[in-house]
Amino acid sequence: MFLGKFCFWSLCIPALVSAFKDLPNFVLIFADDLGYGDLGCYGHPTSVTPNLDTLAVRGLRFTDFYSTCAACSPSRAALLTGRYQTRSGVYGVFEVASIGGLPLSEVTIAEMLKPHGYATAMVGKWHLGLGANGTFLPIHQGFDSFLGVPYSHDQGPCQNLTCFPPDTKCFGMCDQDVVLLPVFQNDKIIQQPVNFPELVPLYRKFSREFIARAVGQKQPFFLYYASHHTHYPQFASREYARQSPRGPFGDALLEFDASVGSLVKTLRDYGVENNTLVFFTSDNGPETMRMSRGGNSGLLKCGKATTYEGGVREPAIAYWPGRITPGVTHELASTLDILPTLASITGTPYPNVTLDGFDLSELLFRGGKSNRNTMFYYPMNADELLGVYAMRYKKYKAHFYTKGSIKSEGTPDPDCKHTAALTFHDPPLLFDLEFDPSENYNLLDSEERAQYEPVLKAIRLEKSTFEMAMKFAKNQNKGSDPRLEPCCKPHCSPKPSCCQC
Repeated sequence: MFLGKFCFWSLCIPALVSAFKDLPNFVLIFADDLGYGDLGCYGHPTSVTPNLDTLAVRGLRFTDFYSTCAACSPSRAALLTGRYQTRSGVYGVFEVASIGGLPLSEVTIAEMLKPHGYATAMVGKWHLGLGANGTFLPIHQGFDSFLGVPYSHDQGPCQNLTCFPPDTKCFGMCDQDVVLLPVFQNDKIIQQPVNFPELVPLYRKFSREFIARAVGQKQPFFLYYASHHTHYPQFASREYARQSPRGPFGDALLEFDASVGSLVKTLRDYGVENNTLVFFTSDNGPETMRMSRGGNSGLLKCGKATTYEGGVREPAIAYWPGRITPGVTHELASTLDILPTLASITGTPYPNVTLDGFDLSELLFRGGKSNRNTMFYYPMNADELLGVYAMRYKKYKAHFYTKGSIKSEGTPDPDCKHTAALTFHDPPLLFDLEFDPSENYNLLDSEERAQYEPVLKAIRLEKSTFEMAMKFAKNQNKGSDPRLEPCCKPHCSPKPSCCQC
């Protein structure tokens, strides 16, 4: 029995009873704004990504792996819950002083694994809300410990901060008139503003110590490593500054790649590499408005904040020596599938909620097929009246609404630009992604249009069934309150300038 997208978990049994003598460990690596075409193993000619390339050679590389949204907060909510963001009410991106966050009633991967004896930790970018007194931080969402930043590192003044040593200031504009970026350990601010060149070394030290401690205590562990790379503005530590032929973006990517290598080396050093599933992917596509500093969608159309392929199709690699046979898969899979897969591997009891993910065990461990045939795409700010903007059905992609975004400026394609207004399509635009991943040729404009009527009928039925079952949660992005801006000196004045420590 596999886990379906409308399965109530309290009525389900695990699709795979754990076949492993010892409970395995999990390391989930999440990049930020990394494009489908940004890695060497995905075809970029000048990216230096030796560790990810090695992971791809020794693991299973996905060509058709998807996020649920082309923006940070919604895609992260879906990753950690196995549910479309519409079910948890995470619409749009949480800001510095946002009132809401990922509801505490949602069950994250960490919360699912903890009762099974797992040590859990999160490193890096959270971006699922802060709230009063850190209400929504990771330590309240199933993570034993947290070291990182509550939102994106461009959400706060950065013009006078050093991004590359010895003293290269951060490039371009970041948010103004809010507090400088803080670094949290659990629910306490330990640094404000962030020291960018020293941030990733801090993350690596924390990760290594967490793994060492769990191994020493003979405790299975789940580490969620949510990198800031390669989100704008790029930064890197001394070891990686000015080392890449791709310039600042390449330097940041090089540091991210080295972090992946460091994590794998730590697993090897502590003798748990062969009992650990490492899964890497990204939250959404590149911010092409930044051009050379914004990433690359490769052969895919548009990028961040659009429902075209460049916004939602992501690089992904699953690595587990001796368990996952190396290769490349063209099977359809998603971030939604990670939670049910980990539950199946461990035999962990399922949350009593509706999931949208499928167990990937057959695909990962036995070279079988994915149980996923569809993906549905909402815009960054989902609207129940408009519903699904686009969907993938097997090898086909249908667009019911299209809209460009300022985040996808910088390319010559007019469909990507913010001037490409919201447009309803009936019949939908229809593309064969197997032959046309760039979404150039609408099949319903061709002379063979009639032969695609059965496909169109099946797509409409799938969409109707999905939307009838979807229950939109109340919007958790409830506006902002300046009093919620994190400050290491909460009673200082005048704010926000006094919030430095």
